[in-house]
Amino acid sequence: MTMNGQSSATLDRRDVMRTIVAQRGDALMVTGLGSTTYDAGTVDHPNTFCLWGSMGAAAMMGLGLAIAQPHRRILVMTGDGEMLMGIGALATIGAQRPRNLAIAVIDNEHYSETGMQATHTGRGVDLAAVAKACGFASTETVRTEGELTSIVPRLFNEEGPFFVAIKVDTQRYPMSIRVRDGAHLKDRFRENLLGAERAYY
Repeated sequence: MTMNGQSSATLDRRDVMRTIVAQRGDALMVTGLGSTTYDAGTVDHPNTFCLWGSMGAAAMMGLGLAIAQPHRRILVMTGDGEMLMGIGALATIGAQRPRNLAIAVIDNEHYSETGMQATHTGRGVDLAAVAKACGFASTETVRTEGELTSIVPRLFNEEGPFFVAIKVDTQRYPMSIRVRDGAHLKDRFRENLLGAERAYY
């Protein structure tokens, strides 16, 4: 919950991203609109597909990828505002029950892109509880460094669908991404996943 309009969490979002990416191996990652894409850009990887201009689509993109690539681990990393916009996706994912999908929501309880207005998660909405009610195999909420350390391996190994809300502070960083060309990001991801000879056939 928030106190005086500020998140009570102490985790730094970029430190969280770096900690998770350091253990990703060959997992495929989809990042949602805004800050999670900017954070991922600081540790850019061709196995990352950034949806930097498409709000509410990350979880469903991850589901489609999990179905298409059942032998690969899929991780969706998005923010609380983006997840709230696409909250119906949790019901669809729960119904489909992809075993290779994990969703990590970086939750600062604010809409960082539009002026730091409070989101519903700062007013009592529990995204992990919503995911659990939608049929996810496991759900967690992380607030401390120790909890984060314990949860990261599970993002890549636990049978899914697995959902974790990671509470972070309201520290803001420059809104920047190294690559803003959506077609290039798509092509790079496809070529790295399928090989250049199969990417366009």
